[in-house]
Amino acid sequence: MELKKIDYDFSICKVADYSLLNLDSEYSFVGKTDEEKSLVCITSDVPSNTVERDDGWRAFRIQGILDFSLIGILSEIARILAEHKIGIFVISTFNTDYVLTKKENYQRALEVLGDAGYKVVE
Repeated sequence: MELKKIDYDFSICKVADYSLLNLDSEYSFVGKTDEEKSLVCITSDVPSNTVERDDGWRAFRIQGILDFSLIGILSEIARILAEHKIGIFVISTFNTDYVLTKKENYQRALEVLGDAGYKVVE
């Protein structure tokens, strides 16, 4: 299975609203519940109406389109990284999953997954 490195720094944010969100950005992930409005975006795209933010994240995605019937792909990646004490933040889209780690753990995460048989591509 291939993991594609994404060459951006990301921030995880809580925003007042989505009015200042740059939907033309290459990456932006929104989540809304009855309690919050969340945004994960490229750090340079963080809007000014951010209430809270956590910077310093890097990301990779599981390459290809993952059929909904596939089971255990993300849990195996999470297990491997947890065994190496690497925390993750995961975003799932219709096609695939994105895994974010703190910048200081990013290269080690990719190495550990590479050692476990995953192919890391640029």
